[in-house]
This record gives sequence, C-alpha cells and structure tokens, in this order.
Amino acid sequence: MLYGISYYPEYMPYDRLEQDVRMMRDAGINYARIGDSVWAMCEPAPGRIDVDLLGPTLEELHRAGIQVVLCTPTYAIPSWLSLEHPEVMNSRADGTPWPYGDRQNADFTQPAYLFYAERIIRRIMERWADHPAVIGVQVDNETGGRAIHSEAATREFVRRLEEKFGGIENLNEAWGLNFWSHRLTDYAQLWSPGDRAQGGGNSNPGYDLEWRRYQADLVTEFLAWQAGIVREYLREDQFVTHDCVGGHGLPHSNRKAVGEVVDVPAENFPHHTQEALSHPPRGGHPPTYHDASGIHGAYQLFQRGDMARASGHRNFLVTEMNPISVGGPAHNFPAYDGQWRLAAYTCISRGANAVAYWHWHSTHHGSETYSHGVLNHDLEENRNLTEVRRIGHELQRAGDQLTDLEAEAEVAFLYSPDSRYLLGFEPCLAVPGTAQGDRCSYERIFDTFYRAFFDERAQATVTHSLEDLEKYPVVVAPSLYAAADESFDRLLNYAEQGGHLVLGIRSGYMDDLGRARWERAPGPLRPGVGAGYNLYSNLESAIPVTSVDGLPLDEGAAGEGWMDELVLEGAEALAVYDHHEFGRFPAVVTNRYGKGRVTYVGTLPNAALGRSVARWVLAEAEVRPLGADLPESVRCTRARRPDGRLLRFFTNWSSRAATVPVPVAGRSVLSEEAVAIGEEIELGPWDVAVLAEEGSR
Repeated sequence: MLYGISYYPEYMPYDRLEQDVRMMRDAGINYARIGDSVWAMCEPAPGRIDVDLLGPTLEELHRAGIQVVLCTPTYAIPSWLSLEHPEVMNSRADGTPWPYGDRQNADFTQPAYLFYAERIIRRIMERWADHPAVIGVQVDNETGGRAIHSEAATREFVRRLEEKFGGIENLNEAWGLNFWSHRLTDYAQLWSPGDRAQGGGNSNPGYDLEWRRYQADLVTEFLAWQAGIVREYLREDQFVTHDCVGGHGLPHSNRKAVGEVVDVPAENFPHHTQEALSHPPRGGHPPTYHDASGIHGAYQLFQRGDMARASGHRNFLVTEMNPISVGGPAHNFPAYDGQWRLAAYTCISRGANAVAYWHWHSTHHGSETYSHGVLNHDLEENRNLTEVRRIGHELQRAGDQLTDLEAEAEVAFLYSPDSRYLLGFEPCLAVPGTAQGDRCSYERIFDTFYRAFFDERAQATVTHSLEDLEKYPVVVAPSLYAAADESFDRLLNYAEQGGHLVLGIRSGYMDDLGRARWERAPGPLRPGVGAGYNLYSNLESAIPVTSVDGLPLDEGAAGEGWMDELVLEGAEALAVYDHHEFGRFPAVVTNRYGKGRVTYVGTLPNAALGRSVARWVLAEAEVRPLGADLPESVRCTRARRPDGRLLRFFTNWSSRAATVPVPVAGRSVLSEEAVAIGEEIELGPWDVAVLAEEGSR
C-alpha cells in the first residue's frame, strides 16, 4: 500500500528538505509524487536544460525509504515558450487566445509544443527514470479541462468527420442541417465549433456531440503519446499513470479511454468534510470545482471510488486527497478529527492501492495558497499531521493486507459520456430556482440514483461497458439519453435473461448521433419498460407521490425537476403523483420482461422516493444488503484480498459513537485482535474498523 503526498521543495521559502523528509518518515509516509511543475526551473531558456535539480530530492527520499512517482512537467509551460511560440497558446471558443499566467493553457496538439514537451520529457527520463526511488511516472496532470480550439485542431476535426461520415449529404442528414438553413455542400463550409456557454457559435447538438468526442480523443491520444515516450526508459517493474479528476471528471477526458493507455489509473479525490461528510447528508459547503452537481455526504467518497474503477482496472491510485482543506481562500473546511482516517480507509475499501494528500506543505504564494497541504503555512505540527501519522503507522502494520482488494458490488451503474455531453449542451433540468438550464443535468441524475442505492446500503460499481452485466443482479442506467439501438438491445437482453434493469428519465430518447428519435419514448426501450410517453414537463416545485401497490414509500417521497406523462402498456404502476393534473400519470412503473424485470422512474426522485425505489428493487432482485440492522450512520462494505479472504469495512459517518454487533468471527486488521461472533465493535465518532472474516478463503 502506497501512502504519501505530493512534494514541492521548489515552492518552499527556505531549504528544509531533510527536515521535511524526516517528518514524512516519522508519519509513515512511503510514497511521494514530485516534479509536475518544474519545466521552467529545468529549462529557464530554450535549450538550456538542467534536470539535476531533482537529484537532491530523489536522493533524500530514497535514503528515507520513500518511493517516488516522477511526473512529466508538461501541464504548465515556461513563459519563454509562450513568447517565442505564441502559437502554442490555446484559443477560447470565440477564437481569442488564452493568456499566459495560468496552467493547462497550451494547445497540446501544436507541433512547437510537442517538440519542446518531448525534449524536456526525454531529458528527465534519461537522467532519472532508472533511479532506484522511482517506481513509476505520471504523464501530464489532470488533462482535459479545456477544449483545443486552434485552426489546426479544427481542420483535423473536419478531416475525421469526413472519414466517419463520407459524403457531405451524410453529414447533412445526420445533423439535420436543413434546420436554420445550415445545409452544407462541402466540408469546407463547416462553421467553427464551440460550446455556447464559452462564447462559441455552434447551436447543433449533433455537432457538439462529435466535437466533445473528438476533444476526449485528443486528450487520450496526447496521454498515449507521452506514455509511449516514457515507456522507452522504464524498467519492467515501473508503471505509467495519469491522474484524472475524481467523480465525473473533467469535461474533455474519458476515464475509460485514459485507463486503456496507462498501466495503473490514478484519481484525485477532493471532497467535502465536516458536517458535509456525514450520513445521512447534512449541510453542504458552497459549490466548488469538484462539486458541480451538489454531491455531499458519505456517498461522495464511495461514488468516487466506484467511478475510479470505471477505467476498466480493478485497482487505482488516489494521488490527491484533502489534507487540511482544499478549495480556495473562502473555502476553508479542515476535517473533523477522524474524518481523514475515515476517508482513507473508504478509498482503500473500494480498491485504492494508494492514498496520498495534495500536498505536503501549504504554499506561501501563487493561486493555490489556500489549497492547503498537510502542513499549514507555519510548517509546524498540527492535528492533520497527527492523524496522517496515525494512518501511516497503521498502514505500516496492515498495508499488505489491504492492497489489491477487489471490491464487492451488487448494483452496476452504467455511465454514458455521450449522454453527459448532450445533456450538458441541451440540459433537461433547470438550475433550482431559475429558468437557466443546468449543464450538470446528467451529473445530478446520476448522483441521485447512486445516492438512492447507497442509502439502502447496496454495494456498487460503475461501468462504461455493456459486457458482463450478468454478474450483477441489478443494473441502473440513470439516464441513458443517447446510444445506438444495439446498446439498448443489450440492456433489454440483460433483463430478459433474468436481471433487474432500472432506468431513469430521458433514457432512450436520442440516438448515437444526437438526434431525437422519431418514435414514441422511451424509444427502443419501450417494449421492456411496458409504458410510453409523448409529453413531459419540467417541475417548478416538487410533487408528492403516493404508492399504488407493493411499493412502501418513505415519508416525503416526491418527484423533482422533471416528469414523463407515462401511459401504461403492460407495466404496473408503483407510484403516482398526488397532483390535480398529473395524478393520472404514474411516477414509477415496473414490467416483467422475460425472466427479469425493467423498472422505470419517470421523474427525478428526491431522497425519500429514491430510497423507497431502491429498497423495492433490491428486494425484488433478492439482494440482501450488508448491515441492514446497523445504525443509519454506519455502513458496511466488503472486499476480497488476493488470497481469497474477505474483509468487512465498518465506517461511522457521524459525530456520535455507534455499536456494531459482529456477524462473523474474524480478526481486526487494524488492532490485530480476534473477534468472535456476537461480540460488539465500538465505533467512535468518524471511526472505522476492518474485520478479516474467519474461514472466508
């Protein structure tokens, strides 16, 4: 198990390398990530390259037994590159260039950028790749936050369009370019792309879908290019990684595609703390860059871990987690005591093979002065470091038992980047309290369904793939808005063969080219749903729902934001709206389909309705969630070690202590004490316990 930090000695106000490394070693840290922002220091002028400045840090860390992931420093370019080659600066959607003075503002498809980036990568790799401290290399950093709008990138986009669609008449038909007289006679007539929210002129959803796919492809190709260079220098025991932003990730990065070009995926997991980490969720910090959809509470960390595995890898690295606080000068929320430890073991329980904090020390200057490190600006001992040390010492004893875990899952959530792109371009939900479309509509819908099943204690996974769905008794497609007919056929086949398929609003409405289907909704899913609709409405306020038969509802169950005017065509209604007009339409329907079942939720359920539906679905699928008799704040999940032994993780997401009766005999991984059936585990506030089950090999 890797446990550590990102370290930037070049940001320090004075030389304290030896002291820092001594403090790290004392805290049980065995891993450091370095070098992601050193390009200007290593190459202060074009061609004047000296990468030896990394040497003292590597040597000191190595002497302390701390392993290193070395980064390629390509996401933040030196100022001379922008001055000598202004063409490397990326352009906004309206054609104006991004100015220097930020990061990730270069066009990484531009030849001059690629030339200089390759040169600095090779010099660092030639000098340091074989250093005994280096166990892997991270290529670039959080790539995919900004689209590439250069003329060259646009020309390449048009070339790929022509390759995909062939003659221009095919593009006219696919995008419906008769609309607003946009019909083309030649690909050269295609107007400039761009997101309307960023000043671009394009208004066609099919165009935007292809553009977003293309931008994600550019990110994947860029990372694959870097990985190819790096691998020329690596030993067989070293790996290539890249750190995606956790949760829904950056707008122009496809987690599954990136996972296919790295050896080990990595994720950065900034998260809410204090009351906003509790379960049931309470409060919530102001929205930040890592919280666009409003997710908070315990389930944010479980969801991030489950989504990390959507890269296609069983295990992953968490390269950035909250130290003191992350977010900015008006977003200071240091965790309560115990929450750092709780977050670390939650990530491990879902398959993390590394837990690391961004970063070791708070910087004294720059735009991230208040994205704190483990040490604050005084660089002294604090309660964050005290807890980091406790975790480090526990992992020194037990880390081998917690590495390469395979997290259990009963429910698979199908993630659709295409649906996210289209619902970002033409949002179906409004920002609450406004008439403005919410460009995080897909994220809100997805998070709502994930939380519903988390509330009912289901163990989950997230997948981009339609393969091997049979492993899961329940598959949830929160909003499969856009897909080819074959994808919908595959989902219906899953239900027909005995699975329970749960669908949310907008599913089946668009095809894979971003066109509204010319058939009654939900399109190809209609036979399985056993209901259809042709009208739908946004909801300005929540509408209560009542049970029809067999679906016990929690108090306050209601639909929010959206409703479909569902008409039964063989399905059963489970809940209807308590409303003077919409009361004739069911809110939730279910339909037996072959050996299985399809349940359709025709609204955005609030927490009470979502939990009620999840409880009913799990019971129908004969899934018995772990820990049903535990206090509401306590969650139990399970993972399997490579040797076959099962581990149970008990986590308490509350400031109140809880008592957990032990359902199986075993041994506490963290305290190393034997535990008998029927004994009780005392969980303090924000506490965690890990039990290795006896006889579970």
